[in-house]
Amino acid sequence: MVSLHQTLAFSVMAFAIIIIPGPSVLFVVGRALAHGRRTALAGVVGGVLAALVLTAAVAIGIGSIVERSVVVFTALKIVGAVYIVYLGVQAIRHRRSLQETLGADESGGKGGKGGKGGRALLQGFVVGVTNPKTTVFFAAVLPQFVVREQGHVALQMMVFGLVFAVIALLSDSVWGIAAGAAREWFASSPRRLAAIGGTGGLMMIGLGVTVATTGRKD
Repeated sequence: MVSLHQTLAFSVMAFAIIIIPGPSVLFVVGRALAHGRRTALAGVVGGVLAALVLTAAVAIGIGSIVERSVVVFTALKIVGAVYIVYLGVQAIRHRRSLQETLGADESGGKGGKGGKGGRALLQGFVVGVTNPKTTVFFAAVLPQFVVREQGHVALQMMVFGLVFAVIALLSDSVWGIAAGAAREWFASSPRRLAAIGGTGGLMMIGLGVTVATTGRKD
């Protein structure tokens, strides 16, 4: 159904897109700096789920509608951008409580790991599904690797989407783990931890602005 040549060619293209830091990477790094690697990795999973949803959307034709409609594309992008900026503002507002948050994470206390992980997963999903780079990739690039003469077009697209998701999971997890390790070093000083929390918030705000101002202009 999907040949090894198709898979390798798509993997190279997907890796080239994923490895370039974009909204998803900045989101993961921002969450890792503000809340640690567990929260960041939950966000990574949310982004991967978003990639699979986008693949399914392209497979049934919705992706092409989003790509061709300036109104739909812009609305989706703006909603995502506003939400990301909101997360950044919240991170800055609560930057001085990060020491307490870190202690709660380590002891399984206030807020609970499950609740925070669930929120991070949802946030990662929103960032992923409104990421202009990923949306355009799935709508415009992914279909080029499908061989329609082989049949099962939707299934071919889902296979490629799964390949993309696996590569994104590995790449973004490395970013999250590395940023989480850096955060643990800063955790030894409340002042440094507050500074890194503020930095994570600024990164999120910058990411939101970037999402809002990049993509289609027509």
